[in-house]
Amino acid sequence: MAEDSNWERKALEKVALAAIDEQRRARRWGIFFKLLGFAYLTAVLMTLIDWDVVHPEGEGGKHTALVEMHGTIQAKGDANADDIVSALQAAFDDKRAAGVILRINSPGGSPVQAGIITDEIARLRAKHADKPLYVVVEDICASGGYYIASAADKIFVDKASIVGSIGVLMDSFGFTGTMDKLGVERRLLTAGENKGFLDPFSPQNERHRAHAQGMLNDIHRQFIEVVRKGRGARLKETPDMFSGLMWTGAESVELGLADGFGTVDSVARDVIKAEEIRDYTVKPNFAEKFARRFGADTAAALGRGLAGFSLR
Repeated sequence: MAEDSNWERKALEKVALAAIDEQRRARRWGIFFKLLGFAYLTAVLMTLIDWDVVHPEGEGGKHTALVEMHGTIQAKGDANADDIVSALQAAFDDKRAAGVILRINSPGGSPVQAGIITDEIARLRAKHADKPLYVVVEDICASGGYYIASAADKIFVDKASIVGSIGVLMDSFGFTGTMDKLGVERRLLTAGENKGFLDPFSPQNERHRAHAQGMLNDIHRQFIEVVRKGRGARLKETPDMFSGLMWTGAESVELGLADGFGTVDSVARDVIKAEEIRDYTVKPNFAEKFARRFGADTAAALGRGLAGFSLR
């Protein structure tokens, strides 16, 4: 009996030790995977965080100030008036900056955001008359992007850049036919006879359409005035110039929509005569980028199917 008891005790001890070893292995693997996950998250964050050094005013010598404007011009996007205006103000106010380059790669966007930036450029150029502002176009400078560019001293493009689209659009959808096929009835209640203006789920109202066209024409007129004022005698107007068409960079130079060919480096070196380039672009951190992207996507989702003015 004693031998049986010893055998049972030893067996239980082996089982207990095996269970303890298994728990230890599980803990070690758990720690390993946690550390691996932490390392991966750190690597991702390192790629997203902007590590550019901000140069205090007065540090260093003469240089060319650079401000980037990329993407659709919208309040919640990367190319928004608040950030672009802040960057331009910092660039113009820095006494060491010999000139300012606004590099544009944008299909356009909000006429309000574009107008705010354009007005601020006019103010800064008047305040700092001895400091030139040049626009350098990359792939595209259309509609609202060109609205802003026309306020610069000169515009430089690549031969294959896309320039122009001087026009305004208001896009929406009409779902009345689909609703009829599905047997869906629209029940819209308003206080104010025009409150359902351009409702996509109701038949198009001719009076509303005419009113919207009048607003489009008014904004288009403002756009044309800005371009004519900015480009002046350099502009070689044609019947199609303000029709919404776009041209290559080479054609835009011939039409007076642009002044010549150049890059940020060549303009800094050959035109401004200050090869050192400092970036004054306002760059949001990871949290701000996420919040902006979430806000822009939410606004787009809420506004999908609804009409809106756009310089693009």
